[in-house]
Amino acid sequence: MERNTTRGTRYRNISPSVPNPRWGKEEETENFAHNVKRFRQGKLSEDDFRRFRLQHGAYGSRLQLNYSMVRIKVPGGEINPEQLETVASLAESFSIGSAHVSTRQNIQLHWVQLEDVSEVMRGLVEVGLTTREACGNTVRNVMCSHFAGVCPNETFDATPYSKAIARFFIRNPMCQNLPRKFKINFACCKDHGLVRIADIGLVPLIRDGKKGFRIYLGGGLGAASFIGHSLEDFTPEERLLPTCMAAIRLFDRHGNRENMARNRMRYLVHEMGWEKFQKMVIKERSIVEMTTALSTANLFEVKDIGRSDLPEETTQPHTITRLPLLTDHVTPDSPKYDRWLHTNVVPQKQADFFTVFVTLEAGDITANQLRTLAGAIRELSAEGVARNTPQQNFAVRYVRGEDLREFYDRLMSIGLGSSGALTIASAVGCSGTTSCNLAITNSHRLAKEVQRKFIELGFDTDRDLRDSTIKISGCPNSCGQHEIATVGFFGGASRIGDMMAPTYTMLFGGSAGEQGELGRAIMRVPAKRVIETVQEIIKIYKTEKQDGQTLSQWINKILKGEGTNRVSNVEDIKRLLVQVTQLAPVEKEPESYKDYGNDVKFTAKTARGECAA
Repeated sequence: MERNTTRGTRYRNISPSVPNPRWGKEEETENFAHNVKRFRQGKLSEDDFRRFRLQHGAYGSRLQLNYSMVRIKVPGGEINPEQLETVASLAESFSIGSAHVSTRQNIQLHWVQLEDVSEVMRGLVEVGLTTREACGNTVRNVMCSHFAGVCPNETFDATPYSKAIARFFIRNPMCQNLPRKFKINFACCKDHGLVRIADIGLVPLIRDGKKGFRIYLGGGLGAASFIGHSLEDFTPEERLLPTCMAAIRLFDRHGNRENMARNRMRYLVHEMGWEKFQKMVIKERSIVEMTTALSTANLFEVKDIGRSDLPEETTQPHTITRLPLLTDHVTPDSPKYDRWLHTNVVPQKQADFFTVFVTLEAGDITANQLRTLAGAIRELSAEGVARNTPQQNFAVRYVRGEDLREFYDRLMSIGLGSSGALTIASAVGCSGTTSCNLAITNSHRLAKEVQRKFIELGFDTDRDLRDSTIKISGCPNSCGQHEIATVGFFGGASRIGDMMAPTYTMLFGGSAGEQGELGRAIMRVPAKRVIETVQEIIKIYKTEKQDGQTLSQWINKILKGEGTNRVSNVEDIKRLLVQVTQLAPVEKEPESYKDYGNDVKFTAKTARGECAA
């Protein structure tokens, strides 16, 4: 690769070896505008219009039918600088001046006037993006691990396969009216990827020199959650599409269309029984293989394998680690740049290249920040794109070690230089009552408060907390993925005396990856006591842990009843937390009966959810 010696412009003239996919269609923007007019004229019923706009990625805003949340589909989470700049301009022109990165690698624009949605769609189409099927009863955004292609432990890069699957199913007639939404997640290795909590989860494998996948079916999070089941030991790559088609066809035929609360595929698998469903998928796959027209099969094309302008793997396989450049010992008193390197930068399998994680607060990023980030990616990343992460951050790959300081300085100039992206301090929070009809509590604001406090306390530098996570949802539906967190919370309401107070159910012991586990509900915690409760848990852990035991490991021992000293099981820790989690009467603590970001009396007000069409 020819190198420019001028810092900050090294990659300005490098263009991707494969054109960026064009996901959007201009005619869909015109059709959306046309149907908005028909709806306003009373020529389209509210239910029919709702179904239509959800299919086109426009989700109703909280208690306000005249506003929408526009969800931008980002297949594989990969987005380029021009697209980020366009999102910035659209956020300023039609939204609230900022965008939100979701836990499914989408980008959302909130509080867009209904009549302006088509203009947002038009701007997205111009740079290759779309909102099509980002909502509704169809195949949602296809996720791919942000480490895919740079992970030292992967067998091959799953990114092209995730995009091929996304291309095949978008606008595909076979999945436009499923019983409910359908999610497909690709991992890079056994540790990085949400494969056990998706309708279809895929881990790349190589057997006898042949590429393929281990496929999990029937997982998912929500009011009732299930871990996905392994279909077979190894599925060769030529059977990837037929397997996905088989699962979707079975769900389409047998899914529960009557009861919205139980119409995800995970319920079908659970109620039918895994062994029966497994046999049906394998039989259906054979039918798909024998009956699919060649012209249809050829629509599935795995493109952009390999980038000629990017370096090949030059290091021996090793486990991705933090602390790539400095020392094992970083403290809250260390320089901010050192803390950032410690918690936000990891080495790639390509020598002298690093992945930089940009810490966002609960996924929020302003238009100005998007533009500056786009410039840094364009000039300091050899890959020239970013990846959205399920932790609601951005991952920017292929940054040279010598450019890390400049990248950090640019982030600091726009308030994005916070440390803690890969630590317990980077709390995940869904949009909550800021925009969602189903939300009970303001999980979004709480996640920000957790992050700010934990950075202040230096939890991002604590090695004992390195493998722990905090995830928060505003209701039981798990958009904040609370069930796969070390300590998770989902919002609710509790009556204390004559008053209602915002509360969260706390869960312990969830985890992601191929060996993922669902968290176990422990106890209720008032919203204004969540931060104090987690601090107390960490304090107890520090006095109880055994040598080398991390917080996550200690919690797992407690769940098994294998703790020591004062805390041997869940009941012991609940007893120790009671004093922290109890609220005084409202007369003494009126603020504790209000939710974050709200100065008025708390009410558990919700409306019709729009997760399904």
